[in-house]
Amino acid sequence: MQKLFSASIYGISGQLVEVEVDVVTGMGQFTVVGLGDAAIQESRERVRSALKNSGYSFPGGARITANLAPADLRKKWPIYDLPIALGILGKEVEFNSDIIKNSLFLWELALDGIVRPIQWALPATILARELGMKYIFLPRDNTPEASVIPDIEVIALDTLSDAVDILTGEKPIPPWVKRTVIESQIHIWWVDFAHIIGQEHAKRALLIAAAGGHNILLEWPPGSGKTMLAKALASILPDMELEEKIEISKIYSVAGLLTKDNPLIENRPFRTIHHTASEAAIIGGGRDSRPGEISLAHKWVLFLDEFLEFSKSLLETLRQPLEDGEITINRVNQSCRYPARFSLVWAMNPCPCGYMWDSEKSCICSPVAIERYRSRLSWPILDRVDIYIRVPRVKTGELGEKRSGKTSAELKHIVRNAKQMQQERFSWKNIHSNGEMSNIDIEKLGNISEEAINIAISSTEKLKLSTRVYYRILRVARTIADIDSSPTVEVRHILEALSYRWS
Repeated sequence: MQKLFSASIYGISGQLVEVEVDVVTGMGQFTVVGLGDAAIQESRERVRSALKNSGYSFPGGARITANLAPADLRKKWPIYDLPIALGILGKEVEFNSDIIKNSLFLWELALDGIVRPIQWALPATILARELGMKYIFLPRDNTPEASVIPDIEVIALDTLSDAVDILTGEKPIPPWVKRTVIESQIHIWWVDFAHIIGQEHAKRALLIAAAGGHNILLEWPPGSGKTMLAKALASILPDMELEEKIEISKIYSVAGLLTKDNPLIENRPFRTIHHTASEAAIIGGGRDSRPGEISLAHKWVLFLDEFLEFSKSLLETLRQPLEDGEITINRVNQSCRYPARFSLVWAMNPCPCGYMWDSEKSCICSPVAIERYRSRLSWPILDRVDIYIRVPRVKTGELGEKRSGKTSAELKHIVRNAKQMQQERFSWKNIHSNGEMSNIDIEKLGNISEEAINIAISSTEKLKLSTRVYYRILRVARTIADIDSSPTVEVRHILEALSYRWS
């Protein structure tokens, strides 16, 4: 019996799968057991044809049993073709046992023995490294994403014959080329803050949101520039550390969104969702329990335009990931947990027609229609808003004025300095921004003056705010202090944070 190692996926984490292949004299049966889906069951025909078309003999008069252990773990996707094929050949061919027991094999075979790219090569490579393996055998198209992981050798091959030749010693292991990670660059198609007329109050709020990873709600009539401001936010998001790039890329690998030309997510995600999108597309799920948009936005921005046009059930579902930074998807076959620590940017109109507070156009909505429209915005949702601003519409007379204000490059420099303070503050914790701090963290690490604390407490009592809002005010104030390069949160920082509360 030949044993090789492969992997399965649970959420965004890999799990070891032992592929045991037993070839004995029998009645010419070929069976794959171990809770594999239909694509895995079909591997019998792919393996049979790939072996024959690669010049190897298939033991037609033998009883072949391939077991994917653990047997109680449900497995999907056609990635076990290679270990099954090698297990069959191991009956007649002598392989290098040291390479076999220190390697992870994930391939889908074409009928002619050519290998096809697979999904989630990145989580599988991380698993192989965690298990202390030396090698991982992957299709060549998957090696760019896998090669960013240190301390494991990625073997990029094109055919079944290449793998057999390496395992028998007829060919040397090809040299390992580690991919160099390129620093993130601002996309030229993002909106530059210097191109936005006026809206200085909104720009300041977006600067704070970018520096601390906070949620922000933009409200005012159509044409006020809410969508443009949200898109400009993407131009000042802080660059990611390698650890964050790999964490995000794991999610995109599982979702099948990485390619050989784009093997690593190097810019912070900015996901925009239309209100007609399904709940499964946004939250995640479906037959394969794939990550949704809130997970694809992990580690930065999820933009919901026309926020109140989304269903109320979906808005309430966002409460868990906003609080916990993850989403659990329960299905009949499995339960998956995906990270979803994103900054939510909401843009909404004050009423169905959009002109309830506008000074130039009259609102045509009835009180009942306005109440029904705004009833979707519950207080539990508002409690999870860090920053709320009303964005006034730019007057026609201002359109001809010369644009002024800081550029996105200048604002990003401010964000970078604020993030540097946060990195020093959280150097010993698994936290990357002020928005990720727990209540205990902000009390211990916030360095908030006693006078500022007293102002925050008295304001919370006077305005009848919740405890959750109190701590959110402290987090925003800590970010404002970082922007000012102040080691201590002072009263002025608390007062500015209070000015961004819902009223």
